[in-house]
Amino acid sequence: MALDRFSTQSAAYAQYRINYPAALYDWLLPQVSGRERAWDCATGNGQVAAALAPHFAHLDATDLSANQLKQAPALPNVQYQVSPAEHSPFAVASFDLITVGQAVHWFDEPAWHREARRVLRPGGVLAEWGYQLCRLETPELNRVLDEFHDVTSAPYWDANRRHIANEYVNIPFPFAEVQRAHFAVEKHWTVADMLNYLGTWSATANYARQHDGADMVALVAAELTRLWGAQPRQVSFPVFARAGKPLSL
Repeated sequence: MALDRFSTQSAAYAQYRINYPAALYDWLLPQVSGRERAWDCATGNGQVAAALAPHFAHLDATDLSANQLKQAPALPNVQYQVSPAEHSPFAVASFDLITVGQAVHWFDEPAWHREARRVLRPGGVLAEWGYQLCRLETPELNRVLDEFHDVTSAPYWDANRRHIANEYVNIPFPFAEVQRAHFAVEKHWTVADMLNYLGTWSATANYARQHDGADMVALVAAELTRLWGAQPRQVSFPVFARAGKPLSL
């Protein structure tokens, strides 16, 4: 079962984590035949729930972190509650769609996929996606970011984080009619935006816990600020996605 890794930085997470592109929903929603009820699992600050809410009569959104849910928008057809992914409070065959953004790598995979199959309706869709380390405008900026990610922060990442780098290829997906896609999220960020984003990493939180509250981002701030300059810069996040339906018995 997943641990709550993001409560301590929940406010920053809501402000600086990316919103997924419209193209992702344009790809996903035509695959979903029913529009009565959806579940956004590991909803965090509710960004996916808010994007899906106009398309469904009712949407349930769950997360391990009560602090994260406090950042989520109040919407008339969305119900938020604290729940683990692998053991939800929902009845059999409840949902037309289940979504998980940037979280499946934290789950107990067999238990999660059993639960998803249990609560999906016949013909329902499970969609899982994530995003990889962003790319910046210049080789120099990418070098600094890569060193911070691959060297400085490497000892503080949970082992399951490796699944993001390989697009979940080693996490089984026992579903049928599987569709896969890639997207990009483009941001125009100042260096302050980037440093605040780095502060939302689970590795940053792990570093602080192990070093009496010290800020790991301070180790890269000066060099990144020098190279970045005062102007906003283009930041590109690669997004990968997969979707499928329960296997026929």
